[in-house]
Amino acid sequence: MSELLFPADLKYSKDHEWARVNGKIATIGITAFAQDQLGDIVYVELPPFNKEFKATAEFGVAESVKSVSSLFSPVSGKIIEVNAELEKSPQLVNQDAYGKGWMIKLELSNPAELDALMSAEEYKNSFKD
Repeated sequence: MSELLFPADLKYSKDHEWARVNGKIATIGITAFAQDQLGDIVYVELPPFNKEFKATAEFGVAESVKSVSSLFSPVSGKIIEVNAELEKSPQLVNQDAYGKGWMIKLELSNPAELDALMSAEEYKNSFKD
């Protein structure tokens, strides 16, 4: 697998979500591996602004031509922003999973939960089983 699929500045969950942390804010999306497994994404359902989520709770759904997949928050926090672009252009998740395809931004309620997530190297190695 290419190094490009595992940006080093992100934290990864076993459910194939990623988190990019800047201070107390975590931007969250699904990994390149996850979007590749789903295929062409045709719809993304995201939560309302200000809703709070616990780590591992379902925050939305990604629907592709192949299947429907739940989206899980890798950390606890309150939604401060959703990627409204995905409503009209869900294919951004396929085109730029780690950039324009981000899904939500959370204000972290328990930053220590980040320690339970995988580094890029650990996530990459999880595929070698």
